[in-house]
Amino acid sequence: MRHRRLGFAFLVLLSCGALLWLMARTLFVVGPDPIGLAMLVLFGLTLPWTTIGFWHAVIGFSLMCFARDPEQLVAPHLRSITGGEPITSDTALLVCIRNEDTQRLRRNLAWMLEGLAGAGELRWFHLYLLSDTSEADIAQQETQTAAALSAQFGPALRITYRRREQSTGFKAGNIRDFCERWGDRHPFAIVLDADSVMSPEAMRRLVRIMQACPRIGILQTLVTGLPSASPFARIFQFGMRLGMRSYTLGAASWQGDCGPYWGHNAILRLAPFIEHCDLPLLPGGPPLGGHVLSHDQLEAVLMRRAGYEVRVLPDEQGSWEENPPNLPEFIRRDLRWCQGNMQYFRLLAMPGLLPVSRWQLVLAILMYVGAPAWMGFTVLGLCRQVPFRLDLGLLLFVTTLAMGLAPKLATLANVLARAPLRRAYGGGLRVIASALLEIVFSMLIAPVSAVAVTVFIVGLLFRRRVGWTSQQRDAQALEPMTAVRALWPQTLVGIGLGIWLWRVAPGAVWYWTPLIAGLAGSIPIALVSAHPRLGRALARAGLCRIPEESLPAGGPPVPRALARVSPYAAQGGK
Repeated sequence: MRHRRLGFAFLVLLSCGALLWLMARTLFVVGPDPIGLAMLVLFGLTLPWTTIGFWHAVIGFSLMCFARDPEQLVAPHLRSITGGEPITSDTALLVCIRNEDTQRLRRNLAWMLEGLAGAGELRWFHLYLLSDTSEADIAQQETQTAAALSAQFGPALRITYRRREQSTGFKAGNIRDFCERWGDRHPFAIVLDADSVMSPEAMRRLVRIMQACPRIGILQTLVTGLPSASPFARIFQFGMRLGMRSYTLGAASWQGDCGPYWGHNAILRLAPFIEHCDLPLLPGGPPLGGHVLSHDQLEAVLMRRAGYEVRVLPDEQGSWEENPPNLPEFIRRDLRWCQGNMQYFRLLAMPGLLPVSRWQLVLAILMYVGAPAWMGFTVLGLCRQVPFRLDLGLLLFVTTLAMGLAPKLATLANVLARAPLRRAYGGGLRVIASALLEIVFSMLIAPVSAVAVTVFIVGLLFRRRVGWTSQQRDAQALEPMTAVRALWPQTLVGIGLGIWLWRVAPGAVWYWTPLIAGLAGSIPIALVSAHPRLGRALARAGLCRIPEESLPAGGPPVPRALARVSPYAAQGGK
């Protein structure tokens, strides 16, 4: 594994160096200047994620094409079980909720529990509803939900409902409270969010692997999007699904036992988690001090520091979540993650971390530093009066764009090359049309998100922060004033940029069309992409379809469950 990591680091550094050299040749036609040097530095800050994603795609695509079993090759823990081993360990199901729709919660949980009961293994699982709800009426509904599940499953189901009066420490504090009260009663815990859905077989597989591999401390499943009536969520989850397999296979090939943890749809070994993964209280006040908001990756590196492995299951079966149904909700979630990742600045010097773990914290920070770096690069480029090499600039643009799209293009090629996968995604023509639609949509909303992150990071210096509130999960038309309040800065930036370019360099306007169109049109884009009517039209056309929707209605139990979890899926799959 050490040689793989060194080889991967060499590829990434070589690629970054080559791109920086090409950018320097583009910028410095008549010698270095201060603005050009600043642009070169900002460009360098954007490169790690671009080059890492590219090499993940290359490695993942190679494994998909030439390995007999690529998943087992990068995840040897899959070979530790056959799937028929008996469950002999008591596992807690931790459902973390805060002001959520209790009808959806009950529907999701009932299907998962029915599957465990049908397999005769519900007795090995104990359901904990861990509530941080602040609304008294919703808390009452949660109590009724717990009672209804208890009545439905009877003595076979052990269920505990607990509501905290003070939501100290956010979700990590919620789980820590469970650990202190009941953690010593269970060897394992499967962590679920309110929108999480896992097939019973996926949950049993997690437990079997943990039973067979005592050195694994955290085992994370891939989490795919549920079908949705929202066109935004539908297009977004298709893009995520398209890039997920090649990217994850490539990442797992070098991360190995230092894999990711995303905070849900994963299983924890409770004894080391309780002992070693208690999060520190950061000095100072919010937004960068106090309790850690993005707890998951920090808990992963603490588990590795304790000598336990953090592994991922690099396949797409049996683990789902609901994606944000509209652009403002997507940005709100992204800014919450941004604030949490920026807190990692204060954790980089933690003693005892493995080099790979420390680098993962750096990457988590750079994930959001890249947005203001791109914005700064763009502004400086517009202000700079020094000539540059247009031919090399175009080559650099095409190269970085292709590298950024590589994970999606790699999986797309794999899907098109395999008839069963083509059919699962709706057929070759629909796959290509869906991919083109998703790429255009991503190019339009990327600058919208980048402006939001840039403004937010600047606001962190003035103690701006996001609240910890429940997420909107239902697909519904977006109110125009909601879109205006959320996206007016992007609109003004887009209009201002278009006017400026038209006045100073009208011939270059077409180069900037995606950026200007995405920003200036962010409000109508948000309104249109949230409307369920468009989502139903996409489904009827078979566009942005995921494999679960293509399975026949009388087939395996998972598609029927998806139709129950997301009632629109029953229509969307036709």
